Amino acid sequence: MVFGQKLRALRVMKNLTQEELGERTDLTKGYISQLENDQASPTVETLSDILTVLGVSLAEFFTAEPSKAALLFGMDQQVDHVDEGLGYHLKWLINDSNEREMEPVLLTIEPGGKFKAFDPSPAETFAYVIKGSVCLRLGDETITAKARESLYFTATNPHQLTNPGNKPVTLLLVATASYL
Repeated sequence: MVFGQKLRALRVMKNLTQEELGERTDLTKGYISQLENDQASPTVETLSDILTVLGVSLAEFFTAEPSKAALLFGMDQQVDHVDEGLGYHLKWLINDSNEREMEPVLLTIEPGGKFKAFDPSPAETFAYVIKGSVCLRLGDETITAKARESLYFTATNPHQLTNPGNKPVTLLLVATASYL
């Protein structure tokens, strides 16, 4: 990756505009633009100041491997958890989900079973019902979703997924970090 492209990618990852980065480093928006377009070369001191704001050391900037845009996780990397007491089977679809923004899992709840109850949090959750029917208790509200229907909610109330039916329910559940 070219110097300017790498600098731009870091700035965008930190959700900063060129103007904001310039303000934090006492540089102009125009100069930041010139750096990102490889039209200027900074001094080591200026580059160090920019990278400090972006949370990267000089060594990391020049030696870090570019991150892959997409990652593949095979079946052998999936992690299973069964809770016979509550009656659910949870399969983490990526093995390092606790280090990522989202946690995708495959959840199967047995007839009469329930997934663990959760306290309120800022997490957001998406669920797609693959087969069966699931009930979401969210605070005082109860919502039922059946196969090929989706649920999306912010977990600002106590919540729990249950299966009051007589067949297992399977759903794809994707939650923002720290939910599961």
